[in-house]
Amino acid sequence: MTKILISLAILFMGNHAFAQFRVEVSGTGLTQLPIAIAAFKGNEGMTQKIAAIVQADLERSGQFRSVDAAGAVLDENSRPDLPTWRKQGADALLTGSVTRVGDDRYELRFRLWDSVRMQDLGGQSHAAPAAELRRVAHRSADSVYDKLTGEKGVFATRIAYVTKSASVYNLWVADSDGESAQSALRSVEPIISPSWSPNGNQLAYVSFESRKPVVYVHDVDTGKRRLVANFKGSNSAPAWSPDGKTLALTLSRDGGSQLFLLDVGNSSAEPRRLATSTAIDTEPVFTADGRFIYFVSDRGGSPQIYKIPASGGNAERITFTGSYNISPTLSPDGRWLAYISRVSGAFKLHVQDLSSGQALALTETMADENPSFAPNGRMIIYATQQQGREALMTTTIDGKVKARLAGQNGDLREPDWGPLIAQ
Repeated sequence: MTKILISLAILFMGNHAFAQFRVEVSGTGLTQLPIAIAAFKGNEGMTQKIAAIVQADLERSGQFRSVDAAGAVLDENSRPDLPTWRKQGADALLTGSVTRVGDDRYELRFRLWDSVRMQDLGGQSHAAPAAELRRVAHRSADSVYDKLTGEKGVFATRIAYVTKSASVYNLWVADSDGESAQSALRSVEPIISPSWSPNGNQLAYVSFESRKPVVYVHDVDTGKRRLVANFKGSNSAPAWSPDGKTLALTLSRDGGSQLFLLDVGNSSAEPRRLATSTAIDTEPVFTADGRFIYFVSDRGGSPQIYKIPASGGNAERITFTGSYNISPTLSPDGRWLAYISRVSGAFKLHVQDLSSGQALALTETMADENPSFAPNGRMIIYATQQQGREALMTTTIDGKVKARLAGQNGDLREPDWGPLIAQ
């Protein structure tokens, strides 16, 4: 097994001078497309380094390997010497420019080249104010990813996570790389279990500000929120249905911890109990088609992952490897289940192929938590501990490419990856 450590400093606007991405590639036989990304013309004196942001995005995906562009500065109108780039090991080349087109407004243009087939693969342009150049860079990375892999890129999506610093908790919304974080809620009481709505406009989460766990739905853009679950006892673990109309959640109002379904749009609606059990049932998550709900239960004597029809019925056990499995999350295509398994006292991220039942440990860390799939199913974000602090990481679903994300000060936890949003 080989390990290659690649560090890339990304400059960005804000309170910090730079963010450090650390991408660890481990294993053999990796198939990665080598790409060179030339510095964008006109970007030299700006804080946002477009080529570096795009490069970090593509590396983090695990699908690409960067080829040193040797300081080349090429705009979208340049005709590159593709045979030379091919000799340098680059199968693809990205060139572009950033031009000021008005007061605090810029236009980003890029062009992608195939240096194997010696073809121009086309280009795009995006206009945005300076404060949104990171978002535009992520969109550009998505375009490159889409063109070269045939799949949707997820770099322009958002993540939510929680920090604890001293005695203060913060719920943050950030770019997919952890940058440009904006606080959605600040509290001296714990905030847990943020969950993105399917349209990406709302977050459901659990707050303890009432000195008990209750569930809020929070509009990300306006900051307005409403209390949706404040029943007797504990209200926790909200998860959205694919149509955004229903929350599955765990309530203890009838005794024990049981799964219920709640109509989010009807404040007077009573929650509907999903199953009758004497066990603890919690951490629900819907399948992409809305037909089933996966959840954690100790009905077999220890925490394991089960699934049940969303209309109710008999539960089926899903995990059989290991004696303690929690925190299920499903890939959008329904092929993979990611979860946390306790192995010899350590909590490690695993994935299970739902068709074969085979499970694989993705990490060597000791305290992994709260996995969440990227909306294209190619990466997983999770929380873990590094050097005594809680941090956010991404990994490819084979565990071979990992990246530590940027974030606010404090312990970073409870990540949830938002959906794809139409541009």
